[in-house]
Formats: sequence, C-alpha cells, structure tokens
Amino acid sequence: MKILYFTLAMLFANVAISQTHQITKHNGEQLDVNFIKNENGLIYYSLNGSSEEVKISKHAVSSITNKQTKTTQKVSDKIVVDSKDDFKMVTVLPQEKTIGLKQAASFTGVSTRTKGEPPIANQKQTAMRIKTKSASNGSPFVSIVDKGDGKYEATTYVY
Repeated sequence: MKILYFTLAMLFANVAISQTHQITKHNGEQLDVNFIKNENGLIYYSLNGSSEEVKISKHAVSSITNKQTKTTQKVSDKIVVDSKDDFKMVTVLPQEKTIGLKQAASFTGVSTRTKGEPPIANQKQTAMRIKTKSASNGSPFVSIVDKGDGKYEATTYVY
C-alpha cells in the first residue's frame, strides 16, 4: 500500500513540476516553459527545474500555448520589412525591451537640426531618418541611445 501511495505522489509531483506552456518565437524556435506573466512589453517565464525568472520581449514571441487546455494566445504579429519604403512599420524600442531579438547592425549619427524648428520636430525628423535606414537594412526594430551633443547611437534588431 505504501508503494501505491508513493507512486501516486510521484506521478502528481511530476505533473506539477512539468512545463505548462510552450512559447513560439517568430523565428520558429519553441520553448517549453512555465509561464509567469506578460507585463510592460515583456514576457516572464521560468525554465524546467529552475525558479529563476527569465524575460523576453513580447515582440520576439508569436504565441503562448497552454499545454493543459490546448489554448493558444497570440502575443504579437510578425513585422516584415522589405524595403526602405516600409519605414513606418519599424518600431523604436527601449534597450530593455529588445531581449530575445538578435542584434543586426549598429550605426551612429548626428541629430537633425533645422533652424527655427522646435526640439520635438528635430527628434521626429531624426527618428524618421533612423527608421528609414533600419528599414533599408530589413530590420523591423531599432533602439536609439542619445549620446548628448546631438549625437546618437542606433542598434537594429531582427527576429
């Protein structure tokens, strides 16, 4: 009888610690994880046998599937940038929300300064120029870091 109880306890413990969700990334990679939460543009999960919280950008994830209920939740759509004309589809992300995306290229430059324009107009013009350059490289995401004195560093990301 003790063996039966022990076997049942092990069976239920195994189910309790097994991976409950599957994350499907836009690049086709699938991860078996324990989903924790989706918050502030990041998805938090833990890996098998670990209680450490891992995070990934929601832009890198296509869907999350609950293995027990077989329900799938769409997280984000894949953005395909083919040419420089697709600059409007390029998304500017803060550096901390690029986790899980692959760095494609980096470039530096000087912000656009037009005499008589307010600073916000100059920022928009510079962002549009960076997004156009990112789109011509085929990168749907870019992170811009202001280096001061009107200089910036931009890093492009792909899936």
